[in-house]
Amino acid sequence: MDCLPKVQYLLNFHVQNTCPPLFIEGTIVSHLHHPSPEKQMSSNVVVVLDNGAGQIKAGFAGERDPTTIVPNCTARPLSSKKFLIADQLLSPSEDLTSAVLRRPFDRGYLINPDLQSSIWSHIFSSLLHITPSSSSLLLTEPLFNLASIQRATDEIIFEEFNFRSLFVSDSPSLVHLYEASRRPYDVVSKAQCSLIVDVGFSFTHAAPVFQNFTVNYGVKRMDLGGKALTNYLKELVSYRSVNVMDETFLIDDVKEKLCFVSSDVARDLQIARRRGNDNHFRCTYVLPDGITHTRGYVKDPIEAQKYLTLSEDGELPQSEETDEADQTEAKNKPSERSKVDLTKNEFSLSNERFLVPEMIFRPADLGMNQAGLAECIVRAVNSCHPHLHPVLYESIILTGGSTLFPGFAKRLENDLRPLVPDVYQVKITTQEDPILGVWRGGSLLASSPDFDAMCVTKAEYEEHGSSRCRRRFFH
Repeated sequence: MDCLPKVQYLLNFHVQNTCPPLFIEGTIVSHLHHPSPEKQMSSNVVVVLDNGAGQIKAGFAGERDPTTIVPNCTARPLSSKKFLIADQLLSPSEDLTSAVLRRPFDRGYLINPDLQSSIWSHIFSSLLHITPSSSSLLLTEPLFNLASIQRATDEIIFEEFNFRSLFVSDSPSLVHLYEASRRPYDVVSKAQCSLIVDVGFSFTHAAPVFQNFTVNYGVKRMDLGGKALTNYLKELVSYRSVNVMDETFLIDDVKEKLCFVSSDVARDLQIARRRGNDNHFRCTYVLPDGITHTRGYVKDPIEAQKYLTLSEDGELPQSEETDEADQTEAKNKPSERSKVDLTKNEFSLSNERFLVPEMIFRPADLGMNQAGLAECIVRAVNSCHPHLHPVLYESIILTGGSTLFPGFAKRLENDLRPLVPDVYQVKITTQEDPILGVWRGGSLLASSPDFDAMCVTKAEYEEHGSSRCRRRFFH
């Protein structure tokens, strides 16, 4: 009976005739809004904490965007004896070259509760400015979280921070809720069903959601995520150019700015073998020198975007007017853009740009005993009732930071279509902001009128303990 308020609210929420007009053409007009000082000063505050292994998104219920997005780690630069935490790592004046990192999460699960507690404490006191004893908390946790980790988390929340009440949710159900609310007349809302593909920091999940609850027996996991891609790029650059095995923040930046998903790997490998200006993937990244700049940057952003205009045969489109002038200039003046000046700590990238994201689609080609993303999705769908198959294939939603690679959705559709029966339609939708999708779903849920009834209070935790209270959050 504890779950009845949640079930009743979420089912009523999606009835087409009674669905409140929360969104109009992607703009939230009712429950979610921009922050107000009065909201933060209120005694009845609900904090929404999307506690990812890579980043923490924290803010207040009912707002459209989180108040803060910070790395879920601490780091000590070489020039300092003190560890920097959360927002301090985002300061442009901090030189994080070869910084020593400490993360509370490892392989997707919380392994250092004390470190996580210190990061939360900094967020609550310095960034959100809340009093936990007069606040409620909506927290996200990984799928299939271990009971021992759940108990440790509950102890931190209720015994250390003294939060008034707690609600715990998984990411897929919040993404589904947000997308169904944003598009009340779409198949996701009408069928109350979707397939959430979450490419996160540690894992990639294909999770069926039915009536706002994740179908656990249908969830399929790949042990690949953003962290694995960063580590693979570290190895490639270190082997071919300069040792960057200790440069996590730097290589994260390289990955986000320069990597993309190839729609034709065989063709792109041929292009990457060309020399000089004929290699349209080659670009240069400049490392920080600690004096004039403390952050790395792409040497020629225009050169790095050439691949976007390639034709099917791998050539750049050229107009007749500028073709002669470009060829004359190339003969008379050698291009300096493609040259790598090792005295300035630069390195070039070529096929690494698309081989790194390729791990997600064909990990077996790289020696990993993992199924590709398309096969993972098919297995997840086949685990569900056959009546749900056509709806799931028609309502695939991409979320997570790694889905932001250019060409991700197109490549996934190309790989998935041959594996799906022809009678089914395949429709893949990328969230408007894949990094914030989970948090916005949590903000929407936490602003519902029945949210308080869905939470476990501190008094209930003290009376019944963690395991019994957790039964309320069945997912």
